[in-house]
Amino acid sequence: MSNAAPLFQPFSFKGLKLANRIVMAPMTRSFSPGGVPTPAVTEYYRKRAAAAVGLIVSEGTVVQRPSASNDPDVPHFWGDAALGAWQDVINSVHQAGGVMAPQLWHVGAARNPRTTWTAPPPVDSPSGLSRPGKAFGEPMTDEAIADTIAAFAKAAGAAKRLGFDTIELHGAHGYLIDQFFWEGTNQRTDKYGGDLVARGRFAAEILKAVRAEVGPDYPVIIRLSQWKQQDYNARIAQTPDEMAAWLQPLADAGADIFHCSQRRFWEPEFEGSDLNFAGWAKKLTGRPTITVGSVGLSGEFIASFGGESSKPASLDELMRRFDRGDFDLVAVGRALISDPDWALKVRDGRMSELSDFSPAALGSLV
Repeated sequence: MSNAAPLFQPFSFKGLKLANRIVMAPMTRSFSPGGVPTPAVTEYYRKRAAAAVGLIVSEGTVVQRPSASNDPDVPHFWGDAALGAWQDVINSVHQAGGVMAPQLWHVGAARNPRTTWTAPPPVDSPSGLSRPGKAFGEPMTDEAIADTIAAFAKAAGAAKRLGFDTIELHGAHGYLIDQFFWEGTNQRTDKYGGDLVARGRFAAEILKAVRAEVGPDYPVIIRLSQWKQQDYNARIAQTPDEMAAWLQPLADAGADIFHCSQRRFWEPEFEGSDLNFAGWAKKLTGRPTITVGSVGLSGEFIASFGGESSKPASLDELMRRFDRGDFDLVAVGRALISDPDWALKVRDGRMSELSDFSPAALGSLV
């Protein structure tokens, strides 16, 4: 396997100072009954912080809107009980020498096939669609849009007050912000619908509101994807020019770092170049980027829900792209669910000690 030493160089941008380039990817775990993280959740993050993960991004945490969640056991980022528990998390992570962001999330009209629980209405979505052609709820009113923008800003402000080092907005995978980006679920004819710039206005207004809340020097990350859980082949941008039209307004609105989600990080984004999504985002905007997608494992995330196990995989291709400067940070998901010491083992060259990922790992916090 390749020498991964370059991944353990420090990284600094704005107020974000990381010991290395390894990011724990946000992964829904559903171990927070009633939206309140338990002591086991605190310990789950503390272990990774103590084991050389440069930046921890929490599982998705929902903002204060009635339909922001589609699972009763995902954590809230609002309310005294939940915020008190997140205070315990960030205190513990800092005591272990770690750096952490909460990922702020609203699921919109995305359904959850793994539970029959439903959030109270109304369902927030741009056009009352859970996927192209599938009606679910009603289009958001101007008032609902304004309230949702305010809810994201309020959560970002709470994160800063609690002492989190940065925040991440979840704008990927077919959830609410991404439903506005995606032409298949955004059929609006007002200022929030139409071309790429108009469909990105909702995200841009969230970013501006967050920036006004946290100030100019607090780092803000946004996670984006072309693929959707509703359609793995969906694409927001078909060309580099379209991607620039999508991303640049987000950078202008306050996005500092783009977290670029792919199912497989090594897949090229456009014909004629082997650059992946993170590589193109960095080239087009000049902002730092995080790459993610099956890093360090032989299989990809979606297949794991079908019972497919994954084995440790070579980091050669990842390092080739990193050494070339395609991206600045590398997010690791399932490998860190199975093994909190993954980063330490990679740093120390103990590749033979890396663990397989089994879907059974999703059923517990290790």
